[in-house]
This record gives sequence, C-alpha cells and structure tokens, in this order.
Amino acid sequence: MNISEQKTVAEIVTENIKAAHIFKKHGIDFCCGGGITIEKACAKNNVDYAVLGKELGEIDENISKAYNYDNWDISFLTDHIVNIHHKYVEESIPMLLQYAAKVANVHGHHYKEVVEINSLVIDVAKELAVHMKKEELILFPFIKQLYIADKKKSKPDLPLFGSVNNPIEMMQNEHENAGDIFKLIAKLSNNYTPPEEACNSFRALYAKLDEFEQDLHLHVHLENNILFPKTIQLEQKLR
Repeated sequence: MNISEQKTVAEIVTENIKAAHIFKKHGIDFCCGGGITIEKACAKNNVDYAVLGKELGEIDENISKAYNYDNWDISFLTDHIVNIHHKYVEESIPMLLQYAAKVANVHGHHYKEVVEINSLVIDVAKELAVHMKKEELILFPFIKQLYIADKKKSKPDLPLFGSVNNPIEMMQNEHENAGDIFKLIAKLSNNYTPPEEACNSFRALYAKLDEFEQDLHLHVHLENNILFPKTIQLEQKLR
C-alpha cells in the first residue's frame, strides 16, 4: 500500500478496507471523520505516525507460512492455538462488537439484516470467551499433563472429568455452534458483501467478519482434526 502523510484517512481505507482496523485500534475516525490527512489525524489523536505508517504498510505482507501442524507435538500445538488464535479472538472481539453496534444503530432502519448480525456477534462473542477459558484452564493443561507423562513414561492423574473424550466432545459441540452462527452471518451479509453505497464502517464490519471467520476455520481445524484426535490416542496409550 502506498502510504503518505498527506493522504486522507478515507483514501487509505478506500484503497484497502483492512486499514480501517488499524485506524480503529489507534482511535482514529475513518468513517465520518475520515476526510482529514493522516498527518492531521495522528496529531489530533496523539498517534506516532512512524508506528501507524509501519502497521499500515504491513497490512498485505504475507507472513503466513506453510506450517506442518501435524508434525508438532500436542503441547506445542496447544501453545500455538492460545498464542495465535485465542489472542486473535480476544483482540478482535471488542472491535467487532463496536463495528456491529454502530452499523446496526446507524443503518439498521434500512438494512434490517445488520440488526440481526449485531445480535449474533454479541452471542458468539460471549460463547467464544467462555469456550476459550475452558480450554485454557481445564482441557489444555490436561493435554500438557498427558504429553509430560508420555515423555516420563508415567501414568497421568485421573482428572475430575474422567476421559478426555468428555471435554473434547463439549468443545467440538461448541465449535459447531460457533460455526453455525457464522454461516448465518455470512448468509445475512451476502457472504460479507456490503451494499454499493455502504459507508466505511459498514464495509469494515463485513471485512472484519470475513477475516474472523477465516481464522475461526483454521482455529477449529487445528483442534478438531489434529489436536483432539492425537490427544485421545495418547490418553488411550497411557491408560
């Protein structure tokens, strides 16, 4: 992306809607107040242009790697899920809630679907927050115990939930529910396609929802298809 202090905030967002999320993070109005230059926006909001410019310039850098997740041990994979995907959800949810509420309040009278989308975003935000804590405080620590027991050739302690199949089944059901919510959001938003006359906040909401769903798909894949089957297999081996 071509970044210049003299470009307006709105121009940058128009070039790449993902820039909206950067401006939002720094408290810069990219919608109604987007007509001012980046230089003035930084001064107005006490933002270091060097930091903002660097983040804007890195938006489209392809930093993903062809990780061979299946070769990772389950302890390392749990850390990766928490540090990458759980962190992404925690950072993105407040932004999604603000976008969805604003668009519903401003445009809900004309686009009824955004009111329902706002309600669905609130629901999935609550569900994922509880879901991730159950993984971080209960399931993932036990997975690490299984990994350590295997390395030490010892027997793991029997957890209160009995077999690891029990919490895993619960997590899989919750994954399916979150996935169903996003299928409905995608349908309501015409696969995240904003109306032609949509403002930048409207467009930013749909872009962020699309990005969030893509991350959720990988997140769930790592757990349902790699981490959980390996964990069940290891528990059976140790018991």
